[in-house]
Amino acid sequence: MLAGRTELTGLFVEKPKSVVAITGKDVTFVVKVDSTNLTRKPTMKWLKGKWMDLGSKAGKHIQLKESYDRNTKVRGDCVVLRLNLILVPPWDEKNKINVIDLCHNSDIFLRIIYTYEMKIVKVVQGDAGGYRCEVSAKDKCDSCTFEITVEAAEQEEQADILSAFKRADAGEDEGELDFMFSLKKKPEPELEIDVWELLKSAHPSEYEKIAFQYGITDLRGMLKRLKKMKVVEPKVSEAFLRRLESAYSVNKGKKIVLSVEVTDPNAEAKWLKNGQEIKPSAKYIMESNGNIRTLTINKCSLADDAAYECVVGTDKCFTEVFVKEPPVTITKLLDDYQVVVGERVEFEIEVSEEGAHVIWMFEDQELSRDDKNSKYRFKKDGKRHCLIIQEATIEDSGMYFVYTNGGQSKGELIVEEKELEVLQSIADLTVKSAEQAMFKCEVSDEKVTGKWFKDGVEVKASDRIKISHVGRIHRLTIDDVKPGDAGDYTFVPDGYALSLSAKLNFLEIKIDYVPRQDPPKIHLDVAGNMVSQNTIIVVAGNKLRLDVEITGEPAPTVCWMKGDKVHAEGRVRVENRKDLSCFVIEGAEREDEGNYTITVTNPAGEDKANLFIKIVDVPDPPENVKCTGVGEDCATIIWEPPKFDGGAPLKGYLMERKKKGSSRWTKLNFDVYETTTYEAKRMIEGILYEMRVFAVNGIGISAPSLNSKPFMPIAPTSEPTKLIVDDVTDTTCSLKWLAPEKIGAGGLDGYIIEFCKEGETEWHPANTDLVDRQSYTVRNLPTGEKMNFRVVAVNVAGRSPPALLEQPVTVREIMGEETTRFRRKKKKKLFLHSDGKPRPVATWLKDGQPVDEKKVGIRNSNVDSILFIRSAEREHSGKYTLILKIENMEDSANIDIRIVDKPGPPTQVHVTDVWGFNAALEWKPPKDDGNCEITGYTIQKADKKTQEWFTVYEHNRRTNCTVSDLVIGNEYMFRVYSENLCGLSEDPCMSKNTAIVAKTGLEHKQASYKEKDMNCAPKFTAPLVDRSVTIGYSMAISCAVRGWPKPKIIWMKNKMIIGDDPKFLMQNNQGVLTLNIRKPSTFDSGKYSCKAVNDLGEDVVECKLEIKGNLQVH
Repeated sequence: MLAGRTELTGLFVEKPKSVVAITGKDVTFVVKVDSTNLTRKPTMKWLKGKWMDLGSKAGKHIQLKESYDRNTKVRGDCVVLRLNLILVPPWDEKNKINVIDLCHNSDIFLRIIYTYEMKIVKVVQGDAGGYRCEVSAKDKCDSCTFEITVEAAEQEEQADILSAFKRADAGEDEGELDFMFSLKKKPEPELEIDVWELLKSAHPSEYEKIAFQYGITDLRGMLKRLKKMKVVEPKVSEAFLRRLESAYSVNKGKKIVLSVEVTDPNAEAKWLKNGQEIKPSAKYIMESNGNIRTLTINKCSLADDAAYECVVGTDKCFTEVFVKEPPVTITKLLDDYQVVVGERVEFEIEVSEEGAHVIWMFEDQELSRDDKNSKYRFKKDGKRHCLIIQEATIEDSGMYFVYTNGGQSKGELIVEEKELEVLQSIADLTVKSAEQAMFKCEVSDEKVTGKWFKDGVEVKASDRIKISHVGRIHRLTIDDVKPGDAGDYTFVPDGYALSLSAKLNFLEIKIDYVPRQDPPKIHLDVAGNMVSQNTIIVVAGNKLRLDVEITGEPAPTVCWMKGDKVHAEGRVRVENRKDLSCFVIEGAEREDEGNYTITVTNPAGEDKANLFIKIVDVPDPPENVKCTGVGEDCATIIWEPPKFDGGAPLKGYLMERKKKGSSRWTKLNFDVYETTTYEAKRMIEGILYEMRVFAVNGIGISAPSLNSKPFMPIAPTSEPTKLIVDDVTDTTCSLKWLAPEKIGAGGLDGYIIEFCKEGETEWHPANTDLVDRQSYTVRNLPTGEKMNFRVVAVNVAGRSPPALLEQPVTVREIMGEETTRFRRKKKKKLFLHSDGKPRPVATWLKDGQPVDEKKVGIRNSNVDSILFIRSAEREHSGKYTLILKIENMEDSANIDIRIVDKPGPPTQVHVTDVWGFNAALEWKPPKDDGNCEITGYTIQKADKKTQEWFTVYEHNRRTNCTVSDLVIGNEYMFRVYSENLCGLSEDPCMSKNTAIVAKTGLEHKQASYKEKDMNCAPKFTAPLVDRSVTIGYSMAISCAVRGWPKPKIIWMKNKMIIGDDPKFLMQNNQGVLTLNIRKPSTFDSGKYSCKAVNDLGEDVVECKLEIKGNLQVH
């Protein structure tokens, strides 16, 4: 038995290897691909660098070749067979048998190897670089890379080595070597060969000595040759332990991680993409873990297909990331179609990705979108791809294929000849002399044309013979038939083996005239205008024309009547013609509505018919439009429906409004409003408006209604403000208030005062007439009762919301209890209002003792008591008591006053621990908190050497903290401020001890630094530019220069140095030189130059300045 089959990873069986090629020699690369499991022939691409496709460069220099091996082995007795197979596609179309499945079912192992070769003829230096080959087939793909290094060819004649050093670019002056050298003792041949080794191992300072010793005249050319021959030792990276791979590959949408290992774990790494630094983001994640530096690229897209590099200090490493698009699969396959000639065919597929590239093929021919004369149309809509054939022909029959890079599908199109179906054949005709004969037939296709024949001769159209083709119907009409027209007529459709025949017979009859009498008959057909039996609807203003067919022999007499009135002429008239009576109403009016009778008579009899004509019109306008209520910006409008609805149901109403005195109406609704009540909004308060209404039915819109009476949107006022009790007796209560904040356009007519007992809900008016003033005394109140009072403002819009007293009022001369209200006016002033009668006596106490009037001011009046402190101090804090006395009754109120200040400093600040770069501090709260809560602490640090203080923490609420990021080897001092509502304490508390950050054996090795020589001659990096400006407008010319020592700048006009002319301003800003010219004139035109000079040299730039135009001053 044969050995089992080896499963390969990837598609490559053999990959190309990197080579070192010699200039002028040929080099060949071979790739073998196993396509055993592939359903299609694999596609191979040779690429140089990243994108250059070598398939487009194939020719004499680059030759591409491919072949395949079709050997088959049979399991069993080691018999080797050779099968002749068609590989693409891998099935037999005729018998629909898959060859690969047949081999598997027959226990036969089929292995197909494709061989691809790339040959580069006579390699040159430009062929050096990285190469890549890609193979793909349906949803599988693989790639590999290799490199070509090109070296110069070695000299064949080593003995003549010195002659190779002649100057190759000297032309005729190339000459021979120095003949003086021939007088010297010639070195041995082996010594000439040793010159290479001497130069390779010698120090550069000894090159001239060796050249003089061995008579080398072209030392420079020899050193260039030596540089090419030297083997460049690979540079050992000092920054990287492990570099990036040369290339990475990732599928689109996946994640890739680029990783390097650096020598210094503290070294910072920068990542660049196409030379641009990458910033950290959700897409690009940069991580540092020990010596490992990684760059993670999430959700890779085609934009991430680029060159990347990692930079650590001055060392770099490079790589390339190739983003592979996932294979596009076909999710909806092609369907088979069977159509007839001329029909439209649309093949449709759906793919897995939008914007995918698909290839359409008919049999083995690719269908191109670039062919303008092609019958095929291609349509792409998202994931849908369509191939459209507008009019299919027999030649379009066959198999259609569609391919993507990840799948394929096929569909068969069968186009059949279209059969013509005869829907109506022509019939034989027998006609009399001078009559009309018409042959008519109907076929299934309206596009089919045809010809008419009589007795085998084509019939031509003439004045008497007419041939017509309308849709599917073909007619042959013969007017004024004559005996010669009799014969066999045939219709033959074009393009079809079909004919329709009929015979025309001519009949000549002699008839004796016998008068005929038929009773009259009315043939009434008004189906188009009738809504019910014998009823005709006409829109007012339209014209009615009713044609009634009448038969009878002899011709009957026609009479139209409405009631007893006969109509013959005028706006309503009758027009009689042979076998037809026309009833006409010009501009129908409502009076034309009614029952109409048509009567026809002749000697043979009489016939009669009744009709009802209904006239419909737009409705009458609505009636009695009026305003029933108004608001601040709205009004309620009502109206009555129209008396006459126009003969059609009403659909609704349209409303319009306008300001009084204006002629411009504004529509309020565009959709019909069905009810007869409408609330108009968005009006201006205090403006007079008018309204009108239109009625709408199925015929149209009525005339507008009469305008409503003018009305004004207006609103009640707001409630009165600051209602208070001014005085109370045993039977009266005096009230005061202020006017409402919002009165509006309706103004204010007056006030109504109402009262009720506590616990009741019924309010009683205290005044019958409106009160104009803002005070009122309610009389005849029951003594001792608690009463509620309220005040309402009134205007033309009605009552305002009421203003209520906050609490009931006891109707009594001397109040049983005193009420006191407090109001904080300012920080250092208290205002207290008291109610009572007779007036109470006010006394102020502080902490139970009478207040010192030298420190606190007190002012009493009939209605209030004021305590004020001119300049508040901490000693003014305390509990203040106001005592009010009326005879033997007393009331009191307490107020706590606390004067706050900045706190004192914290206490006992000390360093508790020091570790690493950190120090721990603790302290205690201040003894004086400023009479309010401590809100936090501010901690500062200072290096003992510099004595400069820096804030570490602000608003620190705890009495301890940890200070980080201290510098090793330094000694630090600390201080703490306390903070409350008023701010930071005036003085801080210094730490009792200091924090010394000790060194931990670290030794700094000063890196060797070689100072760069910055001296250079002046060189202009940006030149002067020619300018053309308008006379009188200030301008400036600029250039840029570099050089060290700093060069001296000289500005010149026409090679004359510009002095200290105030018209010119010269500026030098970091090497950017500017010459400003103030309001130039025509004399300032010319050639300007700028010269930079230092000890190492000089440089000059020039430009032309043109002053044009005349400046006119008005």
